[in-house]
Amino acid sequence: MLSFGQAIILGILQGISELFPISSLGHSIILPGLLGWSINRNANAFLTFLVATHFATAIVLFFFYWNDWVRIITGTLRSILRRSVAEDPDAMLGWLLVIGTIPAGMIGILFQKRLQELFISPSYVASFLALNGVLLYVAELLRTSAKLPDSVGDADQRIAAEVSWWQSARVGIMQVLALIPGFSRTGSTIAGGLVVGLAHEDALRFSFLLATPIIGAAAALKLPALFVSKDKAAIEAALIGAACAAIAAYFSVRFLTRYFKTRTLTPFAIYCLLAGIVSLTLMHR
Repeated sequence: MLSFGQAIILGILQGISELFPISSLGHSIILPGLLGWSINRNANAFLTFLVATHFATAIVLFFFYWNDWVRIITGTLRSILRRSVAEDPDAMLGWLLVIGTIPAGMIGILFQKRLQELFISPSYVASFLALNGVLLYVAELLRTSAKLPDSVGDADQRIAAEVSWWQSARVGIMQVLALIPGFSRTGSTIAGGLVVGLAHEDALRFSFLLATPIIGAAAALKLPALFVSKDKAAIEAALIGAACAAIAAYFSVRFLTRYFKTRTLTPFAIYCLLAGIVSLTLMHR
């Protein structure tokens, strides 16, 4: 069972690493392993704690992009009534997000139990974290130049104009990697966005919008079980961790939206590769 101190540390860690392209789940598994915390990482209480902190992050993202979500949801509903997305960027973006969410949602439902088995071994997760670094670096090498029309100034309109249905599905397929502990959801979807032609700033925005429904859906499935269990200690730890994650996530999203206006994934690629290798070395001393 998590102590309050452990819940605070893991909550802050999750709020930062979920939005930075460095894998929150990977760090939440590796850190207890390195520190020798006696935590059953495959127990329902720990998995639900992680879901609660992810849900807090999704709430922060939702309200940070509140105006965007109002436009997107309104546009999507409008397109259903009109049976067309023509000349409606908000509707187009809404359906791009739907398409991008489907791959990770389906794979998560079908292979959830098998993927949870990977939570047991911090060594596996450290290896995947190093591979996440390789993925980020390769994405920078392969990225295409973003062709953004000068007349399109709004980020959501740029995404709607530049991303096709198939490209959105490709980004969604990249998001499937995040179901493996050690691979970053933000990192994989930004990488996918860069490869299909988005600028770093727009790839980050698309990534954050894409993450919100998938994280929210996972929480909707898991969180009720926590409160039904009436495990007071687990509930308190989850609430503390979620509060810390929300605070950390707020400052993370503010930082990253400024950072990716001018910078790249390369520093995060180097960090993940080194962190994975160093963690593996420490675990096998």
